[in-house]
Amino acid sequence: MKLPTPGEVVRDAGQTLLSGQRWRARIVLWSAGAAVGGVAVLFAWLADWAQLLLRRMLGVWPWWPWVLAPAGFALIAWITRRWFRGAEGSGIPQTIFAQLPEAQALDPWLMRFRLAVGRVLLASAGLFCGGSIGREGPTVHVGAVITYAFARFMPHGRSGAQQRVLILAGGAAGVAAAFNTPLAGVVFAVEELSRSFEERASGAALTAVILAGIVSIALVGDYTYFGHPVVASVPHIVGPAVLAVAALSGLAGGLFSRLILAGTTGLPWMVGRWQRSYPVAFAASCGVLVAAIGTLCGNLTYGTGYQEARSVLVGGEHLPWYYAPGRALATLVTSLSGLPAGLLAPSLSVGAGLGQALADAAGEPSAVPLAILGMCGYLAGVTQAPLTSFVIVMEMTAQHAMLLPLMVTAAIATAVSKLLSPPLYQTLAQRYLPPV
Repeated sequence: MKLPTPGEVVRDAGQTLLSGQRWRARIVLWSAGAAVGGVAVLFAWLADWAQLLLRRMLGVWPWWPWVLAPAGFALIAWITRRWFRGAEGSGIPQTIFAQLPEAQALDPWLMRFRLAVGRVLLASAGLFCGGSIGREGPTVHVGAVITYAFARFMPHGRSGAQQRVLILAGGAAGVAAAFNTPLAGVVFAVEELSRSFEERASGAALTAVILAGIVSIALVGDYTYFGHPVVASVPHIVGPAVLAVAALSGLAGGLFSRLILAGTTGLPWMVGRWQRSYPVAFAASCGVLVAAIGTLCGNLTYGTGYQEARSVLVGGEHLPWYYAPGRALATLVTSLSGLPAGLLAPSLSVGAGLGQALADAAGEPSAVPLAILGMCGYLAGVTQAPLTSFVIVMEMTAQHAMLLPLMVTAAIATAVSKLLSPPLYQTLAQRYLPPV
């Protein structure tokens, strides 16, 4: 029997060690993806419970938001600034910033685990207080924090490239688990979270998305986010209705994005000085405005906007014409208050209301097709991410037959939005850079 040479022994040992490291990395990534899915489901339950409790209180005391919103906004803003600085806003800019080369040399304070805990609890509290808040953007940040926390168990620790890959994978898994849209999670990672998508980053993102989706489906079942709307006829891709919805939704989304950026860099006049000098009192005044908008709009502008959008797409209900501007204004005020507040779900709801209003004005027999296009166009206008917008709307409504009209709407809305505003999330991510 021939004995192995020393070189063969070393080579075999190296291959065994390398194989073990690869399996360790896979197990860590699988565990991280499953954890993101579980936390996303928990976040969804907390958010739904908060909105349900608010609706029940509104049924007993319709005036309750006038007390709850100012006090709640002030308390949440104070807690955020005191213990969870970095958890304010959407969470997507923080995730983008954490991947920048400039951030690798800084203290990774935006990836601390306590920010994920604070974001989940405070965003749910904001929904209970009547804020127009989406949970999907915050779930992106939470997912990135979770996968970043798992990076310490990787074979080579937290290298810079490895950190970026895991943060990207966690953000993609967060979108996929929040909306139950796995394809949109991958596209979102490519288009919004990372401008340069490496091969191993794509594999890690896809793995995390699949595991997060499996856990989410195991806990709540397989579902389509907005049900299965009935579309009697698909609008022509270059028809006047499609072009009108695309242009108007892109204009509205770009204006909203511009106002968000203006508010984060500093509001003008005395309002700006008040915002900077007395942030807690400013948050309380934002709560008063949110309560006033909700009262004027018949209590339709509280929460994520999911119920209102679904009522248009599936229930056949008609929202009043002022719903879309009222929801957009409530979302803007909530975001400027400094609360942990996402923009994706409220933006979809604004788009649904906008599309339905256009359908009613044009005398369309069904508002569903234009409402779906409005969701896609307004989301593309706000985010300037056309691929993510049409893919996520297509998956949420199961309207694969509307793929071409959705693509045209997203492209036109993005082009119109760029005339008014720079990219929202990319611009907000730059504010976390230290001053030169």
